[in-house]
Amino acid sequence: MRFLNSLLPVLLTVVLASGSAALAQNPLTDAMQAEAEGLKSVPNARLASLLRRPRAANSVGIEYSREWLARQPAASGDEQFLCLAEALYFEARGESVKGQFAVAEVILNRVDSPTFPNTVCGVVHQGTGRKFACQFTYTCDGRKEVIHEPAAYAQVSKVAAIMLEDDTPRELTDGAEFYHTLHVNPKWSRKFSKTATIGVHEFYKMPTRLTQN
Repeated sequence: MRFLNSLLPVLLTVVLASGSAALAQNPLTDAMQAEAEGLKSVPNARLASLLRRPRAANSVGIEYSREWLARQPAASGDEQFLCLAEALYFEARGESVKGQFAVAEVILNRVDSPTFPNTVCGVVHQGTGRKFACQFTYTCDGRKEVIHEPAAYAQVSKVAAIMLEDDTPRELTDGAEFYHTLHVNPKWSRKFSKTATIGVHEFYKMPTRLTQN
């Protein structure tokens, strides 16, 4: 119906120009014929623009709340999705929704950085199995990764799926590639720039290196 309404000005122009404004004996049939004739005269580019759904400024429209996340469809995906969902479960399932999105940002910021592996799984499992070398504690704590809270996993899975979409903004951590919980104070954090504090995590990024001549 919206399509027909958007074409109405075009159709009226075509009808008036052709001089075929006579009354029809069958109004419905006549309208369909007029529509068909009108469509033939409309350029393909114009038709495409009429059919194209307008794109919202923020096409994702994320709301960092459990209520909004609960309304999103159940998530599934490939190996990279599974690695991100697992990391969010073991690293941030007790965090707020905003905190879970923030941790996901860090992982994906690392994927985009030349300093780290270029896949989600590579980032998550970097250093796994080497003492004091793992990047995410749960991958080297000696305990088997078992999902004991399916509801929490379903929630972080939705976060993972949303964050892996191409047009999802990363607006919470200002490009952070590191984080730690508030109850620790690692030495590296003194050298990096703190970008945000969200929930029980503080977020950092490496300082920009300036080239000297």
